[in-house]
Amino acid sequence: MATGELNPNHYPARRAAQVVQHYLNTRYGSPYRLFHVERVYSGNAEDVGDSGRKYQLEISVQETASNATEKCSADIFFPRGEQHSPEVQASCVELLKNDTKVQEEALYQQYKMNQTLLTAHHLPDSHGNMEPDMKPFWHLGIVASSFVMLGESTENTLYNMAQVANVTQLPTENDQLKFDYHILLHDMVSQEIIHWKLLFTWSPAEGVHMLKMDQLPHCHDCDKPPNTN
Repeated sequence: MATGELNPNHYPARRAAQVVQHYLNTRYGSPYRLFHVERVYSGNAEDVGDSGRKYQLEISVQETASNATEKCSADIFFPRGEQHSPEVQASCVELLKNDTKVQEEALYQQYKMNQTLLTAHHLPDSHGNMEPDMKPFWHLGIVASSFVMLGESTENTLYNMAQVANVTQLPTENDQLKFDYHILLHDMVSQEIIHWKLLFTWSPAEGVHMLKMDQLPHCHDCDKPPNTN
Protein backbone atom coordinates (compact mmCIF):
# COMPACT_ATOMS: atom_id res chain seq x y z
CA MET A 1 0.00 0.00 0.00
CA ALA A 2 1.10 3.57 -0.72
CA THR A 3 2.86 5.42 2.11
CA GLY A 4 3.48 9.15 2.43
CA GLU A 5 1.66 11.71 0.31
CA LEU A 6 -1.30 10.26 -1.62
CA ASN A 7 -2.75 11.22 -4.97
CA PRO A 8 -6.22 12.49 -3.95
CA ASN A 9 -7.75 11.07 -7.13
CA HIS A 10 -6.47 7.53 -6.67
CA TYR A 11 -8.15 4.63 -4.89
CA PRO A 12 -6.28 4.61 -1.54
CA ALA A 13 -7.40 8.16 -0.73
CA ARG A 14 -10.89 7.67 -2.17
CA ARG A 15 -11.48 4.46 -0.21
CA ALA A 16 -10.38 6.05 3.04
CA ALA A 17 -12.65 9.04 2.33
CA GLN A 18 -15.61 6.73 1.76
CA VAL A 19 -15.05 5.31 5.25
CA VAL A 20 -15.38 8.85 6.64
CA GLN A 21 -18.70 9.18 4.81
CA HIS A 22 -20.01 5.98 6.42
CA TYR A 23 -18.82 7.18 9.82
CA LEU A 24 -20.57 10.56 9.53
CA ASN A 25 -23.82 8.91 8.47
CA THR A 26 -23.76 6.47 11.40
CA ARG A 27 -23.13 9.32 13.84
CA TYR A 28 -25.26 12.14 12.44
CA GLY A 29 -27.41 10.81 9.57
CA SER A 30 -31.22 10.74 9.66
CA PRO A 31 -34.20 10.38 7.29
CA TYR A 32 -33.60 14.03 6.38
CA ARG A 33 -29.84 14.38 6.65
CA LEU A 34 -27.07 12.49 4.87
CA PHE A 35 -23.40 13.18 4.34
CA HIS A 36 -21.50 12.69 1.09
CA VAL A 37 -17.78 13.14 0.44
CA GLU A 38 -17.52 15.34 -2.64
CA ARG A 39 -13.77 15.67 -3.04
CA VAL A 40 -10.44 14.65 -1.56
CA TYR A 41 -8.05 17.61 -1.52
CA SER A 42 -5.01 15.92 -0.01
CA GLY A 43 -3.98 12.90 2.00
CA ASN A 44 -1.14 10.90 3.40
CA ALA A 45 -0.74 7.42 4.85
CA GLU A 46 1.70 5.93 7.31
CA ASP A 47 2.30 2.59 8.99
CA VAL A 48 1.70 2.59 12.74
CA GLY A 49 4.12 -0.09 13.84
CA ASP A 50 2.60 -3.52 13.35
CA SER A 51 -0.85 -2.43 14.51
CA GLY A 52 -2.18 -0.88 11.31
CA ARG A 53 -2.12 2.11 8.99
CA LYS A 54 -3.25 5.68 9.52
CA TYR A 55 -4.63 8.01 6.85
CA GLN A 56 -4.94 11.77 7.22
CA LEU A 57 -7.22 13.48 4.74
CA GLU A 58 -8.47 16.92 3.81
CA ILE A 59 -11.89 16.46 2.20
CA SER A 60 -15.04 18.36 1.28
CA VAL A 61 -18.29 16.94 2.66
CA GLN A 62 -21.81 17.83 1.53
CA GLU A 63 -24.82 17.66 3.84
CA THR A 64 -27.88 16.87 1.74
CA ALA A 65 -30.64 18.66 3.66
CA SER A 66 -29.10 22.10 3.20
CA ASN A 67 -26.75 21.29 0.29
CA ALA A 68 -24.06 22.95 2.39
CA THR A 69 -20.45 21.87 1.84
CA GLU A 70 -17.58 22.11 4.30
CA LYS A 71 -13.89 21.36 4.10
CA CYS A 72 -13.10 18.86 6.85
CA SER A 73 -10.09 17.09 8.31
CA ALA A 74 -10.26 13.37 9.01
CA ASP A 75 -8.04 10.67 10.49
CA ILE A 76 -8.75 7.03 9.62
CA PHE A 77 -6.95 4.13 11.26
CA PHE A 78 -7.20 0.67 9.68
CA PRO A 79 -6.12 -1.95 12.26
CA ARG A 80 -4.40 -5.07 11.05
CA GLY A 81 -6.02 -8.43 11.67
CA GLU A 82 -9.48 -9.87 11.28
CA GLN A 83 -12.79 -8.49 12.58
CA HIS A 84 -11.53 -4.99 13.32
CA SER A 85 -13.47 -1.96 12.09
CA PRO A 86 -11.70 1.25 11.07
CA GLU A 87 -11.42 4.01 13.64
CA VAL A 88 -12.41 7.47 12.42
CA GLN A 89 -12.07 10.99 13.72
CA ALA A 90 -13.60 13.74 11.61
CA SER A 91 -14.29 17.41 12.24
CA CYS A 92 -17.18 18.92 10.23
CA VAL A 93 -18.63 21.36 12.76
CA GLU A 94 -20.53 23.69 10.42
CA LEU A 95 -22.45 20.88 8.69
CA LEU A 96 -23.92 19.75 12.00
CA LYS A 97 -25.60 23.11 12.61
CA ASN A 98 -28.42 22.40 10.14
CA ASP A 99 -31.47 21.43 12.20
CA THR A 100 -33.82 18.77 10.79
CA LYS A 101 -35.65 18.04 14.05
CA VAL A 102 -38.99 19.46 12.88
CA GLN A 103 -39.15 17.17 9.83
CA GLU A 104 -37.92 14.19 11.83
CA GLU A 105 -40.47 14.69 14.59
CA ALA A 106 -43.31 14.99 12.05
CA LEU A 107 -42.23 11.75 10.35
CA TYR A 108 -41.88 10.01 13.70
CA GLN A 109 -45.34 11.02 14.90
CA GLN A 110 -46.97 10.08 11.59
CA TYR A 111 -45.58 6.54 11.56
CA LYS A 112 -45.89 6.06 15.30
CA MET A 113 -49.64 6.77 15.11
CA ASN A 114 -50.38 4.98 11.80
CA GLN A 115 -52.86 2.13 12.10
CA THR A 116 -51.24 0.40 9.11
CA LEU A 117 -47.54 -0.41 9.35
CA LEU A 118 -45.35 0.65 6.45
CA THR A 119 -44.21 -1.80 3.79
CA ALA A 120 -42.31 -0.76 0.66
CA HIS A 121 -40.19 -2.39 -2.03
CA HIS A 122 -37.43 -1.39 -4.45
CA LEU A 123 -36.30 2.04 -3.25
CA PRO A 124 -35.42 3.22 -5.81
CA ASP A 125 -36.79 1.06 -8.64
CA SER A 126 -34.62 -0.22 -11.51
CA HIS A 127 -35.02 3.16 -13.27
CA GLY A 128 -33.87 5.14 -10.23
CA ASN A 129 -37.36 6.40 -9.32
CA MET A 130 -39.28 6.44 -6.04
CA GLU A 131 -42.30 8.19 -4.55
CA PRO A 132 -41.37 11.39 -2.67
CA ASP A 133 -42.89 10.15 0.59
CA MET A 134 -40.57 7.12 0.47
CA LYS A 135 -37.38 9.17 0.24
CA PRO A 136 -36.96 9.46 4.04
CA PHE A 137 -37.00 5.65 4.24
CA TRP A 138 -34.41 5.41 1.47
CA HIS A 139 -32.27 7.84 3.48
CA LEU A 140 -32.88 5.81 6.64
CA GLY A 141 -31.69 2.74 4.74
CA ILE A 142 -28.46 4.53 3.82
CA VAL A 143 -27.90 5.50 7.46
CA ALA A 144 -28.54 1.94 8.65
CA SER A 145 -26.43 0.37 5.89
CA SER A 146 -23.59 2.71 6.84
CA PHE A 147 -23.18 0.67 10.02
CA VAL A 148 -22.54 -2.40 7.84
CA MET A 149 -20.29 -0.58 5.37
CA LEU A 150 -18.23 1.01 8.16
CA GLY A 151 -17.80 -2.32 9.92
CA GLU A 152 -16.88 -4.17 6.72
CA SER A 153 -14.50 -1.54 5.31
CA THR A 154 -10.78 -2.11 4.89
CA GLU A 155 -8.10 -0.35 2.86
CA ASN A 156 -9.14 -2.54 -0.09
CA THR A 157 -12.91 -1.98 -0.14
CA LEU A 158 -15.28 0.63 -1.55
CA TYR A 159 -18.98 0.29 -0.73
CA ASN A 160 -22.17 2.10 -1.70
CA MET A 161 -25.77 1.23 -0.92
CA ALA A 162 -27.51 0.36 -4.19
CA GLN A 163 -31.10 -0.23 -3.13
CA VAL A 164 -33.54 -0.92 -0.34
CA ALA A 165 -35.02 -4.17 -1.66
CA ASN A 166 -37.79 -4.01 0.93
CA VAL A 167 -38.62 -2.36 4.22
CA THR A 168 -41.18 -3.49 6.80
CA GLN A 169 -42.21 -1.44 9.79
CA LEU A 170 -42.66 -3.52 12.94
CA PRO A 171 -44.74 -2.61 16.00
CA THR A 172 -43.27 0.32 17.95
CA GLU A 173 -41.24 -0.63 21.02
CA ASN A 174 -40.35 1.75 23.87
CA ASP A 175 -41.32 4.77 21.77
CA GLN A 176 -38.87 3.70 19.04
CA LEU A 177 -40.00 3.01 15.47
CA LYS A 178 -38.78 -0.45 14.53
CA PHE A 179 -37.83 -1.59 11.02
CA ASP A 180 -36.75 -4.70 9.15
CA TYR A 181 -34.74 -3.75 6.03
CA HIS A 182 -33.37 -5.87 3.20
CA ILE A 183 -30.62 -3.79 1.59
CA LEU A 184 -28.34 -4.29 -1.41
CA LEU A 185 -24.77 -3.08 -1.13
CA HIS A 186 -22.59 -2.50 -4.16
CA ASP A 187 -18.98 -3.62 -3.71
CA MET A 188 -17.34 -1.23 -6.18
CA VAL A 189 -14.11 -3.25 -6.27
CA SER A 190 -15.53 -6.68 -7.14
CA GLN A 191 -18.76 -5.25 -8.67
CA GLU A 192 -20.66 -7.75 -6.53
CA ILE A 193 -24.10 -6.98 -5.08
CA ILE A 194 -24.24 -8.05 -1.43
CA HIS A 195 -27.53 -8.63 0.42
CA TRP A 196 -28.01 -7.78 4.10
CA LYS A 197 -30.95 -7.94 6.50
CA LEU A 198 -30.99 -5.18 9.11
CA LEU A 199 -33.17 -4.94 12.19
CA PHE A 200 -33.02 -1.55 13.90
CA THR A 201 -34.96 1.14 15.71
CA TRP A 202 -35.13 4.87 15.07
CA SER A 203 -36.44 7.98 16.76
CA PRO A 204 -35.45 11.66 16.50
CA ALA A 205 -34.09 11.56 20.04
CA GLU A 206 -32.10 8.31 19.79
CA GLY A 207 -31.25 8.08 16.10
CA VAL A 208 -30.63 4.65 14.57
CA HIS A 209 -29.97 1.83 17.03
CA MET A 210 -28.86 -1.36 15.30
CA LEU A 211 -30.32 -4.57 16.75
CA LYS A 212 -29.17 -7.18 14.24
CA MET A 213 -27.18 -7.36 10.98
CA ASP A 214 -27.15 -10.53 8.88
CA GLN A 215 -25.47 -11.03 5.52
CA LEU A 216 -27.68 -13.09 3.21
CA PRO A 217 -26.58 -15.78 0.74
CA HIS A 218 -25.69 -14.59 -2.74
CA CYS A 219 -28.80 -14.19 -4.88
CA HIS A 220 -28.33 -15.25 -8.51
CA ASP A 221 -31.88 -14.52 -9.67
CA CYS A 222 -32.52 -11.17 -7.97
CA ASP A 223 -33.49 -8.08 -9.95
CA LYS A 224 -30.52 -5.89 -10.87
CA PRO A 225 -30.47 -2.73 -8.70
CA PRO A 226 -29.90 0.79 -10.06
CA ASN A 227 -26.39 1.73 -11.12
CA THR A 228 -24.46 3.34 -8.22
CA ASN A 229 -21.28 4.26 -10.11
